[in-house]
Amino acid sequence: MPATPPSNHVDSRTSLRNSTVAIRLHRDRTTQPLVISAVGKGGLGIPTTVGQPVGLSLAPSPGACFAVEAARINTARKVVELPRLQLHCLTERALREGSRILVPSAGFATPVFVKSRSSGRRFLQSRADRREMAANGDAAEEYAPKKKKAPSEDDKRRKKMVPGGLMKAVVRPGGGESTPSDGDQVIYHCTIRTLEGAVVQSSRSEFGGKGIPVRQVLGKSKIILGLLEGIPTMLKGEVAMFKIKPQLHYGEDDCPIQVSSSFPKDDELHFEIEMMDFFKAKVITDDLGVVKKVIEEGQGWESPREPYEVKARISAKTGDGKLILSHEQKEPYFFTFGKSEVPKGLEMGIGTMARGEKAVIYVTSQYLSDSPLLHLEEGTEEVHFEVELVHFIQVRDMLGDGRLIKRRIRDGRGEFPMDCPLHDSQLQVHYKGMLLNEEKTVFYDTRVDNDGQPLEFGSGEGLVPEGFEMCVRLMLPGEVALVTCPPDYAYEKFPRPANVPEGAHVIWEIELLGFEMPQDWTGLNFRSIMDEAEKIRSTGNRLFKEGKFELAKAKYEKVLREFNHVNPQDDEEGKEFLNTRNLLHLNVAACYLKMSEAKKSIEACNKVLDASPAHVKALYRRGMAHMSAGDFEEARADFKAMITFDKSSEPDATAALLKLKQKEQEVERKARKQFKGLFDKKPGEIADAAIEGKEEHDGIVEAPTGDGKVEPGADNAREMPESEDESEDASPRTSWFSHFWPTGRRLFTALGLERCSIL
Repeated sequence: MPATPPSNHVDSRTSLRNSTVAIRLHRDRTTQPLVISAVGKGGLGIPTTVGQPVGLSLAPSPGACFAVEAARINTARKVVELPRLQLHCLTERALREGSRILVPSAGFATPVFVKSRSSGRRFLQSRADRREMAANGDAAEEYAPKKKKAPSEDDKRRKKMVPGGLMKAVVRPGGGESTPSDGDQVIYHCTIRTLEGAVVQSSRSEFGGKGIPVRQVLGKSKIILGLLEGIPTMLKGEVAMFKIKPQLHYGEDDCPIQVSSSFPKDDELHFEIEMMDFFKAKVITDDLGVVKKVIEEGQGWESPREPYEVKARISAKTGDGKLILSHEQKEPYFFTFGKSEVPKGLEMGIGTMARGEKAVIYVTSQYLSDSPLLHLEEGTEEVHFEVELVHFIQVRDMLGDGRLIKRRIRDGRGEFPMDCPLHDSQLQVHYKGMLLNEEKTVFYDTRVDNDGQPLEFGSGEGLVPEGFEMCVRLMLPGEVALVTCPPDYAYEKFPRPANVPEGAHVIWEIELLGFEMPQDWTGLNFRSIMDEAEKIRSTGNRLFKEGKFELAKAKYEKVLREFNHVNPQDDEEGKEFLNTRNLLHLNVAACYLKMSEAKKSIEACNKVLDASPAHVKALYRRGMAHMSAGDFEEARADFKAMITFDKSSEPDATAALLKLKQKEQEVERKARKQFKGLFDKKPGEIADAAIEGKEEHDGIVEAPTGDGKVEPGADNAREMPESEDESEDASPRTSWFSHFWPTGRRLFTALGLERCSIL
């Protein structure tokens, strides 16, 4: 098609619907936004002037150009994809953000033609455009169209449509321009008649129906094929008559809706539809028993959930429009989420709302549970609740068992949880501690007992009780919260104030004044990074000494995560970095040992030994983990390897081997005692002996002895500490059976009972 330039002003009388134009995508080098220049035979059929923004959508034409169609104005397509070419289209959002469409006063640059491999057709494209698009290949991939979805069941059913099977006559025109689409809830009255005019079925009360309009969600509800095609053509308020052949209504093969045997499903029928309303719906339950219509959006994204305290204005109507609850001249209704104080379906709907949101929640009978808010008459099929979510108070069950509860008293600044100190931070708080008794006895108040100064502490360092820190991490700056805490998360494992009785439940009223996030390592030089790592590691060592192994492990692992982004620049830095990283892995292994997780301790040691098989400290730590798990042969191999690789480690390895031998002897002694007399029994008595042995074990071997204390003085054997501060024996308690099995297996084999059924 010849590229004739258009005039500066386009004739507004020209119909876009019948115009086909050639277009070219390029970037205006002076203004940067994406610009679409267009030319066409006889001028461009767009009623606009030069430079005026126009919302268009682009789609491939069957010829050598693109077609611009009026029916596709402001659609959401982002990409026009050709076999060897991707062109970015403007969306409505992009237009709002400053992109524009220009009608140029000059023609195209010299075009070239790109041949399509699939169709052999040629597509207009300039050399400059090709260079531009090659340079922006990554951007093109970002907007690449997704794969086509598999056709839905409704799409498959639409293939059954036949010419003349569905006819429509408009009885009363509707208003507006929009029509229903997938995801919309449609509300309509339906009356079905025979061609002779006899009413077969109706939703209207004057024709014997219940007076409740039909409510369906397009793309979700089961709908007869004729209405599946017909309803999306209707405007709001429109009344239309559809004449539908049997195979397109209830006479369809495999029709999703069943009717009674007396229904004339084999006859051609008239369906009178009055489209009362349609809107985008939020489907809350899969069976469409609870559906929400948003009237006014709320603020933020947080929604109430159990056990939040909610304040809302609520009114309700039955499906036929009868008012059964009004909030007029009444204070908002207060209720606690999860306590059945409102109908189940209403609570589910409110659970999707944001603060300040207004919505209508449609609830069917199966979700209309009885509640203090509303007592329904028997036989009520549907209720429409109009709700304004005025406010809700965040109440969090921190442990899930009702023992540690955080209740927000005053909202803070920012969005939850993005603006909370979730990560380790320096925090400033005021708090008042009270006993959970009738008098609410105050045992500490920072405003009184700390000269009015707030408490400042670092989270993740074990400086405050565990329950206190757990709740502060979920607070916003400026928030005030009331925390009810059980003793095991308060002062049972923490230095107890003098006026707090042992085993006391406490209440803290906490105000988070602010917090400072830890320094971001991005942009720091290597020396600064290693200094920061040493500070965190030292904190971890202190926590380890205090017996707070989980917190210590978290500190070591935090540094290891940050080390994933550190790149030493020379050999000296590389050596220091590797040594520090190995040290951290071994400290993690020590924490796991103290937490009785020998397998994870071995995995942490392997991260060092995989790169440095002769690392003596890692061999020692792994040997201790194997010994803890009862894998005595593997432990012995690690201790002997220490001597092979480093003669100076022989004293430590020898002490470990002695300890290992003592553990083996202890386990064997227990095994012999456990199964004493078992092999003197007759074959038929073995089962009884096993039961007796178990009872003896249950009564005698009560306390595990695999804690590394074999006999007095055994703990004095010299350890191989992984840091200057961590020098304890990290052997945890383990089960008697983990020690017994390797030795017990050899014992039974020696007695010729390796196939003994009791094993």
